[in-house]
Amino acid sequence: MQTHFPIQIVSILIPLIGSFLFPLLGRRLKIKKLSFVSFLLLLVPLISFSGIILKFGLGEGVADPVFFSQRYIGSFSMLLDSLSMPFVLGIAIVTALVALYSAPYMKHRIREMKAEGLEVQSPGTFFMLYTMFSASMIGIVLSTNLIEFYIFLELSLIPSFLLISFFGYGDRIRIAFMYLLWTHIGALVFLLGILYLGLTTGTFNILNIQNLTINLGLGQGLPILVLIAIVIGLLVKMATFGVHIWLPYAHAEAPTPVSALLSPNLIGISGYALVRIAYGLFPAQFAEISLYLLALAFLTAIYGGLMALAQDDFKRLLAYSSISQMGWILLGISTLTPDGITGAMLLFLSHAFGKSILFMSAGVLIVRFDGLRSISKMGGLVSKVPIFGGLVLLGFMFIVGLPPTLGIWSKILIVIGAFNMLSAMGTAAFALLALGLIVAAGLTATYSFVTLKEIFLGELPRGLKKATVGCWSTMTIVMGIVALVGIAFFFYPSFIIDPLKDLISNILV
Repeated sequence: MQTHFPIQIVSILIPLIGSFLFPLLGRRLKIKKLSFVSFLLLLVPLISFSGIILKFGLGEGVADPVFFSQRYIGSFSMLLDSLSMPFVLGIAIVTALVALYSAPYMKHRIREMKAEGLEVQSPGTFFMLYTMFSASMIGIVLSTNLIEFYIFLELSLIPSFLLISFFGYGDRIRIAFMYLLWTHIGALVFLLGILYLGLTTGTFNILNIQNLTINLGLGQGLPILVLIAIVIGLLVKMATFGVHIWLPYAHAEAPTPVSALLSPNLIGISGYALVRIAYGLFPAQFAEISLYLLALAFLTAIYGGLMALAQDDFKRLLAYSSISQMGWILLGISTLTPDGITGAMLLFLSHAFGKSILFMSAGVLIVRFDGLRSISKMGGLVSKVPIFGGLVLLGFMFIVGLPPTLGIWSKILIVIGAFNMLSAMGTAAFALLALGLIVAAGLTATYSFVTLKEIFLGELPRGLKKATVGCWSTMTIVMGIVALVGIAFFFYPSFIIDPLKDLISNILV
């Protein structure tokens, strides 16, 4: 259905426009109040989209009226349906809560930068860029036009680039430009593909505004190179094997609240675009390359897991873990089955909760233990922070896919989809698939629980014995709320799974 008022774009524009007030507010408000203002602004889309879901349900989806139209570009609107809903909820919940988490962390980071003699931007600048980045990610997912999608994609790139360059660690300027270059190249290749598609077919619209249906198969008959350009651009953004080089640097050295958005949210949006755009507009051509994507998915999942095992820096380990999880999402999509794709979309939401908890835990260690990031210098921390240790355990349970977290349903659906795809392809293919799944799942469990052991068990290092830390704080409370939301979805997965699976089944037909 279509609403009479453009509630979705207004819900995004409020935090986007409101973000420009932060440099002014930064002169009058302390960092804690700035974080609360950011939280309130980002609460607008969360409340708005939750209200839409509760009032209208999901069904076929709810679209805004057209708010921009141009003869050659097409019409801009926004669509919330069962495919975009897991992404919207994941981004809206995490970004709003991490805004509150950011206050104590950024206090520490700014104090740390001043002690190092570095030039420091104001807290108002941080929250302006943070809020802008957060809102733009929701705009990407809701876009109903390829040019609109690209505009929001680029809008998310600029503030995230500046956040890394202004507030990051290490050689942050070089790393920020590496991030900018790689992701902009991906966006440019994607743009070339959609330009050819739009100019050839005469429309850039993903959603047909006249009858409010998705333009399924719009790119049928076009050269497969058009699809390949779109897919490659999205794979760069997704950081799959071969085009992943930028991610461990950018996500590990970004300020931790930004890492908590980059790793679970931004890179996963490409998984949504692979279904909505790449498969939706090119179903036959996408099926031709699905086996190649399946192989890439296994390679990404296994490579990311192996590299995570080799890391000593906790944030860098989490960055490689994100690469591995993107392999799982690509695996589910590549099956081209309702179960597999549903599991992949659900995994985004589970990853959003789990990985944001884990990156926030890295920030807690940095703040409470004076910049501690090296796993080899940890150990025995459960005696210092037992509640915090439980939250970290929950974060890894989301990633591994263990109850009572949402991750178990996503992994089960992906595995079912994979076996449904290859069960008819012979014993050898079936056995190879089973081996790949065992290795990928085994690596995820291994790096997760080995890391937990090295951080929390054993003897407490001498340098940490005198550290005085509390149990609950703003940072750990936010982690706890995110964990509780993810656990709630474990008990009510049909709320997402049923409408999502129905929609995907219709697309696949």
